[in-house]
Amino acid sequence: MTALRKPPLTIVGAEPETDDVQRTLEAILFASADPVDEKVLAARLPEDTDLKAELQKLGDHYAARGVNLVRVAGKWALRTASDLGHRIARDTPPPKKLSRAAIETLAIVAYHQPVTRAEIEEIRGVTINTGTLDVLIQTGWVRLRGRRKVPGRPVTYGTTEQFLVHFGLDQIEDLPGLDELKGAGFLDDRLPAGFAVPIPNDISTLREDEEPLEEGDPALDPDSSK
Repeated sequence: MTALRKPPLTIVGAEPETDDVQRTLEAILFASADPVDEKVLAARLPEDTDLKAELQKLGDHYAARGVNLVRVAGKWALRTASDLGHRIARDTPPPKKLSRAAIETLAIVAYHQPVTRAEIEEIRGVTINTGTLDVLIQTGWVRLRGRRKVPGRPVTYGTTEQFLVHFGLDQIEDLPGLDELKGAGFLDDRLPAGFAVPIPNDISTLREDEEPLEEGDPALDPDSSK
């Protein structure tokens, strides 16, 4: 009699061997509530790891999934795929609505930074309430940079890393330019001759016409008029 062969042993739940570096990267990014800097990622991986190649590999893996690997503010994060955002919007608290004045002010700060309150008013053509800038600062999207080296030493404003993270930007230069704004319908096709959208720059280093805010500066007091 021919002996019956036993079928190969199958372990329920067993998974194929996976790349430990990829698993580590995935775990770090999944566990972090905020985008993670490359230096932090590299410190937790073997010294000979090609981090850029590993991030590319992980990004390719998630490209067609419900979450994607994205670069925001120069850091890395796992985020809901952009085409699925509307489906889960009901599960997230509604964002705080900004006034039109606040939205316009935020746009001016983003594109013209470092900019003073007087310069914002000149660009908008109307006086702005001090509370408008306060709201943007409290939201975490606008910061006090320093003081302009001119009579009166007005405070200069700029955007924050949190601004980039919230709007999914890797760097401030990723803000839409003239052609993109026109294509999206935000600007009229019949613009004045010579009209241009400035190239934004949020470099943290103070410029030659700025000086740092010193300890005790009234601008650092939330109850001051700046």
